[in-house]
Amino acid sequence: MTARDIVLVVDDSPGTLGMLTDAIEEAGLTVLVAVAGTAALSLVGKITPDVILLDAIMPGMDGFETCRRLKQIPAIAHVPVIFMTGLSETEHIVNGFAAGGVDYVTKPISPDELVARIRVHLANARLTQSARAALDATGRYLLGVDPQGRVLWSTPQASRLLDAMGAAAQLPADATHWVGQLGTAEGGPPRFAPEAAPGQRRVQFGFVGRTGPSELLLQLAELDQPAQEAVLRDRLGLTGREAEVLMWLARGKSNRDIAEILGLSPRTVNKHLETIYDKLGVENRTAAAMLALRTLDGDRQG
Repeated sequence: MTARDIVLVVDDSPGTLGMLTDAIEEAGLTVLVAVAGTAALSLVGKITPDVILLDAIMPGMDGFETCRRLKQIPAIAHVPVIFMTGLSETEHIVNGFAAGGVDYVTKPISPDELVARIRVHLANARLTQSARAALDATGRYLLGVDPQGRVLWSTPQASRLLDAMGAAAQLPADATHWVGQLGTAEGGPPRFAPEAAPGQRRVQFGFVGRTGPSELLLQLAELDQPAQEAVLRDRLGLTGREAEVLMWLARGKSNRDIAEILGLSPRTVNKHLETIYDKLGVENRTAAAMLALRTLDGDRQG
């Protein structure tokens, strides 16, 4: 059985909940319901939805504040939020996007239109996740943060390193200060290495660019780690040159690129790869690259 996408509907109106539940289930999606923002925050601690429909105006915690709090939860930050409301003034629409929403529909809601919007945002979210997984597979430690240093998302490898630092949801205070400087007119240095406690991994953050008005893209790198080619050489029984070739292969470089980087001929690179495949017991470059990445990742975690 194919897993169904999960839609969390947050609304305090029984009539709206009933109408949306029927329309979404008829579209082949699974519906979860919360009648208040606090209930939604509790629910996402147990189940991660694929998309959230959120009423902007609710008693107690309104939808804007609910969305802001949802976006502070690393496991939920990537989930698209579609606001639903009878408010159509520009300032309310702006508030919805500023809080982290990706779309805004006004009541009365057309079920067919809403389902179409849900499917578009589900597809976009999958593409985003696939892109992050691809970045992770090439050894990229990337993360998105807001100007206050809150972690909005991170590739899996970056997540593991952030967890080891105790910074899964919020960057360390000194790194947060650095991020704040990046948003000023003067700006800040493009790289920053926060102070590390004794026994803690030393890392460096690099500023890559902005991916939105409230999101900065950072790259994370470990300091004082053994050279990657040395790890591959010692762990996989390769020569130094073979380890260098495999390292660049794992970084997604073509044979021609590797030849130019290492000052070799493409034919020599091909011969090294044939030997590497034989030593590793793999049949192609993809399998060799994945084995190299697993080896390097295991060394970092060790």
